[in-house]
Amino acid sequence: MTTFILGADHAGFALKEHLRKVLDQLHIRYEDLSPDVVEGDDYPFIAKRVAKLVVEKGDVHGLLVCGTGFGMDIAANRLRGARAVVVQTAEEARLAREHNHANILVLGGRITEPAQASHILKTWIDSHPSYAQRHVRRVHQLDSDV
Repeated sequence: MTTFILGADHAGFALKEHLRKVLDQLHIRYEDLSPDVVEGDDYPFIAKRVAKLVVEKGDVHGLLVCGTGFGMDIAANRLRGARAVVVQTAEEARLAREHNHANILVLGGRITEPAQASHILKTWIDSHPSYAQRHVRRVHQLDSDV
């Protein structure tokens, strides 16, 4: 069963709350590491905490939400093994899961409408990594020092 580790800053908090309800409706477990809504909270700390758990546990997904998604994405991808992606469409979510074995979904709370975010999340959940040789090879290259 899919489990998520959630994290949002003040700019992504409302969308994250909407997505928590979607996960509840789908009976999907999650742990929410988001602080209470506080103006000026720092997204790098939140993103790195979520990414660390995703990498350590290996069998969970991350869901990060900030204003645009970009800051969370950059911060999360600092950790080896974290493959965070900012997506704006369900097709991007599917391809990121299949081709890049993405393990952290990142959304922009100020740029993604709740209905679209719900569709993206559901597509993410229904998508799985492809183990075609070319995809596996490339994912290993992402995590290498080369």
